[in-house]
Amino acid sequence: MWVRSTMAYRASFLMTAFGNFATTGLDFATILLMFSHVTTLGGFSLPEVAFLYGTTSTAFGLADLTMGSMDRLGRRVRDGTLDTLLLRPVPVLAQVAADRFALRRLGRITQGSLVLGWSLSRLDIDWTVLKVLMMPMMLLSGGAIFGAVFVAGAAFQFWAGDASEVQNSFTYGGNTLLQYPPSIFAKDLVRGVTFIVPLAFVNWLPALRILGRDDPLGLPGWLDFASPLVAVVCCAVAGLAWRTGLRSYRSTGS
Repeated sequence: MWVRSTMAYRASFLMTAFGNFATTGLDFATILLMFSHVTTLGGFSLPEVAFLYGTTSTAFGLADLTMGSMDRLGRRVRDGTLDTLLLRPVPVLAQVAADRFALRRLGRITQGSLVLGWSLSRLDIDWTVLKVLMMPMMLLSGGAIFGAVFVAGAAFQFWAGDASEVQNSFTYGGNTLLQYPPSIFAKDLVRGVTFIVPLAFVNWLPALRILGRDDPLGLPGWLDFASPLVAVVCCAVAGLAWRTGLRSYRSTGS
């Protein structure tokens, strides 16, 4: 329904999609400004940082397209309109995710993909079959991990009532974090996004393997291939949190 509504005004859709494309591109413009003053950032060249940027932006764009509406849940919890979704014979999670589905978010995916393609054209990577297979694995697993964070953050709003900014700090904030090399951050932060909120499996660990870079934490090499497993675990945990939160929902009492 939302897609049909959007495409009824195609000129408006094209303008908003381009606006999303241009706005997200400002993040990469910031990186370009940095490299106008330095030749490397944390030991990484511009194409290598662009590779990190492109992989996380594309993965996050996939999650944002499908689950980006989850931050609206807090509003529904506060005003009681979630009751309407509970009455329909459709999973509540699917309804919340589809609420005001914004096709304009394709602009972020397009922008991230273009930067990723440019970086691949500039990098001298010793491609093997394994590295080629890691590319789609990294993007799809990264999208699933970000999607799980969206759902877990939405589940927290059942108790917090309004925690969209907390959720955004892990989703949009995590995307920004992963655009830069892990070598510029404190090791405690890198450990936190590896073992607590495992965003490092979105692109840091597999990307370092593809780029032939050393892991700053010195982790076992097999973890570079663990993104699909981590994505499954994250989705399972997020699903459990969602079901627990939904069962605790008591409406507004009005």
